[in-house]
Amino acid sequence: MSEVYYFRNEFLPKEDVRISPEDRGYYFGDGIYEVIRVYKGRMFEAKAHFERFKRTALAVRIPLPDMGELEAALQELIRQNAVEEGSVYVQMTRGTAPRAHNLNADTPPVVMAYCQKLSRPVDKMEKGIAAATVPDTRWQHCDLKTLNLLGNVLLKQKALDQGADDCILHRDGSVTECSSSNLFIVRDNRLVTHPADNLILPGITRNVVIRLAAELELPVEERALTVDELLGAQEVFLTSTVQEIVPIVTVDGKAIGGGTPGPVTQKLQQAFERLILA
Repeated sequence: MSEVYYFRNEFLPKEDVRISPEDRGYYFGDGIYEVIRVYKGRMFEAKAHFERFKRTALAVRIPLPDMGELEAALQELIRQNAVEEGSVYVQMTRGTAPRAHNLNADTPPVVMAYCQKLSRPVDKMEKGIAAATVPDTRWQHCDLKTLNLLGNVLLKQKALDQGADDCILHRDGSVTECSSSNLFIVRDNRLVTHPADNLILPGITRNVVIRLAAELELPVEERALTVDELLGAQEVFLTSTVQEIVPIVTVDGKAIGGGTPGPVTQKLQQAFERLILA
């Protein structure tokens, strides 16, 4: 069965989707997106994802569609593609117009969405991954979920070239986040993560973890942390919509804790699993 896409308010076979070469998303990266996890055929934390989508659209001045209609369309897209466990990607560009840097208020936005069947990354969650520290050379609006991801791509590739699985970014002496995920450390049995300012993406799973930590009576500090704190942490883990909660067991070749997933990370993973399977 052909994959079904949602494009310009229609459900179409993938091969029938036609994107104009004059779409501003194509030549400027002038657009925004969300990736939403699907469990049991339903979008997880949908309200939070749509709130972030709205915030980014307003910040970059792209007119919003009717959000109720968009949510209903995405749920129908999930149904038509028979996705029980996976993700749905939704993208909105400023639309099609002759190439010019100025914004054109008369350009209607273009919305496109598709689904993927995707298993939970159980192996990574159980064993952990290796990371490398890399200077954060991205722009100053990492809090906006736009299509301008070339910086993230190059930074992750730099870590992969070093034999790591992902990068941990740092800027002006402070650790920020990973290439496509947020970062937490465990220090003195407290969680520490960078504040949700313009230097990191305010992750949906990050917020869920903070909420779960409160339920588990685990203190959370939202503050800048140094590379030395990172390397001396009891535990380190990343959070993201697709990856959930993944331990980082080595950084720059140095073992974190005992070089295996730690008890606080495992406790949060178990709480997260209870939440999504409820």
